[in-house]
Amino acid sequence: MKAFTQINGLVCPLDRANVDTDAIIPKQFLKSIKRSGFGPYLFDEWRYTNYGEPGMDCSARPLNKDFVLNQPRYQGAQILLARDNFGCGSSREHAPWAIEDQGFRVIIAPSFADIFFNNCYKNGILPIVADAAVVDRLFHECQANEGYKLNVDLPSQTVTLPSGDSFTFEITPTRKHNLLNGLDEIGLTLQHADEIKAFEVKHKAAQPWLFTQ
Repeated sequence: MKAFTQINGLVCPLDRANVDTDAIIPKQFLKSIKRSGFGPYLFDEWRYTNYGEPGMDCSARPLNKDFVLNQPRYQGAQILLARDNFGCGSSREHAPWAIEDQGFRVIIAPSFADIFFNNCYKNGILPIVADAAVVDRLFHECQANEGYKLNVDLPSQTVTLPSGDSFTFEITPTRKHNLLNGLDEIGLTLQHADEIKAFEVKHKAAQPWLFTQ
């Protein structure tokens, strides 16, 4: 998992509430568990005008030019601005996989679905809950100013606007530590690799019959 410390990133505004995980990554793409390569299929049914299938070459697919992710001014965005209840619906972990693979490292919204919110942290994405009035301001400023960027600093837990104004966000100490150090559940387990190996050796010596073939 990629560590997260600070970014000064371009913002992409997705002005829709109750965006569910089936909209984020449709069900036909759930057959793969590779964790990578899902970026081109992010928001597939909104992004393209034809039906998407796994393995399709998206470079040749017809685009929905009105969809925000297809607009030139938002290419390369690292911060996704969203509305209430982002990530609702089924608990598919493919949703944060697709968001991260597209290049987004931060999502700012007034609220998130709980399971999606937790899955973000496991995949190197920082979900930030902000007051609805703050989110409204960010949408207004982003849509009015091409190249709109925010500075997101995890150590200080602050988001700084181009004007110099800033707001703080909450995150638990454990989640903050894991993001700063790029630790997912596997990474946390591997921190105890020596202890696990020592237990295996001791267990094998005490009960060798369990290891005979």
